Amino acid sequence: MAIDDGDVTGLLAMWVSGDRSALDRLIPLVYDELRTLAHLQLRRERPDATLATTALVHEAYLRLVDQTRARFETRSHFLNVAAQMMRRILVDEARKRRSGKRGSGKPRVSLDDVPEPSVDPAGYLLELDEALTKLESLDPKLSRVVELRYFGGLTLEETAEVLGVSTTAAWRDWNTARAWLHDELSA
Repeated sequence: MAIDDGDVTGLLAMWVSGDRSALDRLIPLVYDELRTLAHLQLRRERPDATLATTALVHEAYLRLVDQTRARFETRSHFLNVAAQMMRRILVDEARKRRSGKRGSGKPRVSLDDVPEPSVDPAGYLLELDEALTKLESLDPKLSRVVELRYFGGLTLEETAEVLGVSTTAAWRDWNTARAWLHDELSA
């Protein structure tokens, strides 16, 4: 079966089946989107963050290449997994930065203050990650909506498509998750 180089889903299937050359053809097709995801996530980081956009993309790429059990179904699914990888990388970096600052006593910040946080972003990112982990144990669907919207930079329509729900359901879950996270981060 011949796969067109523009067929991301076909290339994903070939890569997951063990065809390493499919990955070489896939990455140029999604590289710009990966850079956009990385840029969106790094915008929320502190100005002196150690990772640049390109470095974050490359680190995520290295982790994605090591995936042996992944079954990417669509371009959106692949980009969602890449966004999750980037989140984990940023959380790991924040933990490293904060390891010397334990007990700093920084106040918690609500999710509404995310675009321009006034507190230590490393600390905030760790608190957000802890809250998302807790939310995931209570309701994985709500946690996934936040990951797709906040870390993946997807619109409500794109989020609904990835989750296989209506835009109204995605909007309702997004609002529920934001309210829960606001309460959790304000506590």
